[in-house]
Amino acid sequence: MAISGFGRGVAVYFILQLVVAAVMISPATAEIRETKVISDARTIIPFDEFGFTHTGFLELNVSGISLSDTGAGLDLSQLGFFLSTLDAWIHVLQQIQELDVTCALQSDLLEVVYTFDRLQAASSNGRATSFSSLFNVTKPGQYTLLFANCLPQIRVSMSVHSAMYNVEPRSGRRVYLSAGSAVLPFVYFIFFLAYCGLAALWISVLVRKRLTAYRIHYFMLAVVILKALNLVCEAEDKSYIERTGSAHGWDVLFYIFSFLKGISLFTLIVLIGTGWSFLKPYLHGKEKKVLMIVIPLQVVANIAQVVLDESGPYARNWVTWRQVFLLVDVICCCAILFPIVWSIKNLREAARTDGKAAINLMKLTLFRQYYVVVICYIYFTRVAVYVLATITSYRYLWTTVVAGELATIAFYIFTGYKFRPEVHNPYFVIDDEEEEAASQAFKLEDEFEL
Repeated sequence: MAISGFGRGVAVYFILQLVVAAVMISPATAEIRETKVISDARTIIPFDEFGFTHTGFLELNVSGISLSDTGAGLDLSQLGFFLSTLDAWIHVLQQIQELDVTCALQSDLLEVVYTFDRLQAASSNGRATSFSSLFNVTKPGQYTLLFANCLPQIRVSMSVHSAMYNVEPRSGRRVYLSAGSAVLPFVYFIFFLAYCGLAALWISVLVRKRLTAYRIHYFMLAVVILKALNLVCEAEDKSYIERTGSAHGWDVLFYIFSFLKGISLFTLIVLIGTGWSFLKPYLHGKEKKVLMIVIPLQVVANIAQVVLDESGPYARNWVTWRQVFLLVDVICCCAILFPIVWSIKNLREAARTDGKAAINLMKLTLFRQYYVVVICYIYFTRVAVYVLATITSYRYLWTTVVAGELATIAFYIFTGYKFRPEVHNPYFVIDDEEEEAASQAFKLEDEFEL
């Protein structure tokens, strides 16, 4: 079976699955957030999502409340903040569709935090423009903080300071990470140590076999080091958020190393896929174009990631940036497959013309294996991990991070092992009998394809 046909089928199926997963998944943030709402007429305004335990709290401080219409006949109970789980929200939408309720705030399935009719009662002269609320979540679950505006003619402006956290029963310490993410600092640090060990092992390989090491092997080391730095910054980022609700600058370092890690990994796959250093010391024009496409797209992807993380689902263009991130990620993942397919095609053609069928067959086998592994890695980390998140309880969402990181480190190990520097490379040491057997294998494969 021709590898190119197989690749096209897998790529199409992969893209469809990725689109489905993106629709199903919504990201969760957990830090203290300041949000500015300016003349917003949306019926529902989402803010943040958080996994509460039985000792969860929401601190909500809203100031500068301004309505586009301040008429005396307004029913301000139709405006307010509430918490809702995904299951409860689906049932509320059914209630609204069946006209059981006319506003989400009227449903008893939601946890109403504060409605604006209480503003007048809180002020002795007119209506107050700010309030503070401490809401105790008594039912554990994954909740989203939302604002409902059931008065279509009203535009709302306000400054919203929200902080969601769980309290440890024994110590009374606040934990600003969601119930399913509280162990992530430890998880990321463990993987950081694993990559440090991997880097040390690779350095020892390069020292012992420096005479047979290519430039690509040193680039592999750089990729591993960048991945380790990315993980330690993410561990510190999550650790500070867990304790204080703010990243304290670690998010900037995380974004920098995430950007460098993303570019270097995609570049490494492209360089290995083209056979750079292994098969030839140069890149063709079309292979350079792949790099010229992938690297700028990675810049766009990282900008989209920053916007998604920093703005949260409240931002009007949040959905647009999410679609941009998805599209760019799909294009990058598909683009890095082409050089591998080109190398496979070139090796097949060379095997029929240069009389070195066995050597090219071994190279062809290696690149076919790598192609399949890259497909599996992309599919698992881009689709399977997100699907796993949909079926996993919010308390154990950290397991999806572990699954994704295990797949990534396995991919790194496979790449290093298959393309390690060797004095007597088994892919090039071929005797006459193997040469003849390989030639027959190519003939049989040609007849099968015909």
